[in-house]
Amino acid sequence: MGTPSVLWNITKKCFTVGVITLTVSDLFASIAPVRGASMSPTFNPKTNSLLDSLSDDRVLVEKLCLRNYKFSHGDVIVFSSPNNHKEKYIKRIVGLPGDWVGTIYDVVHIPEGHCWVEGDNSASSLDSRSFGPVPLGLVKGRVTHVLWPPHRVGSVDRKTSQNRVSNS
Repeated sequence: MGTPSVLWNITKKCFTVGVITLTVSDLFASIAPVRGASMSPTFNPKTNSLLDSLSDDRVLVEKLCLRNYKFSHGDVIVFSSPNNHKEKYIKRIVGLPGDWVGTIYDVVHIPEGHCWVEGDNSASSLDSRSFGPVPLGLVKGRVTHVLWPPHRVGSVDRKTSQNRVSNS
């Protein structure tokens, strides 16, 4: 007679923990894996071993910035690909709405509600140079810390490109 009530209590507690975890993950923060070398050396500085997926960086993604789209030049963000919303990218913001960003071939004006993103390793990055400005509505959060591997734990530095962006 006591066993069903014990199982029911455990089930209720597990369900409650699951709902709380989902809420925190959805509203405040989550953890995301960083795949590939497009953000090297900031993330995944060594991506040439056979065990790359085991050594991929894991990062903390803060989502409070989404309330008012408060981003700065040099922030690293997670966003859905403009071409395939199932794919997520992690890149650095180079330009914000109203900025003019210099590329190899042209100067691009960033429209309202968009940002210009680029990988730190431009030789292997699929970014705004390929698909243009990213709508801010596709941004899922700002990367604030590296959580894995243990020897790389720490905050993510905000780096800005010199002489590439103009606000006028």
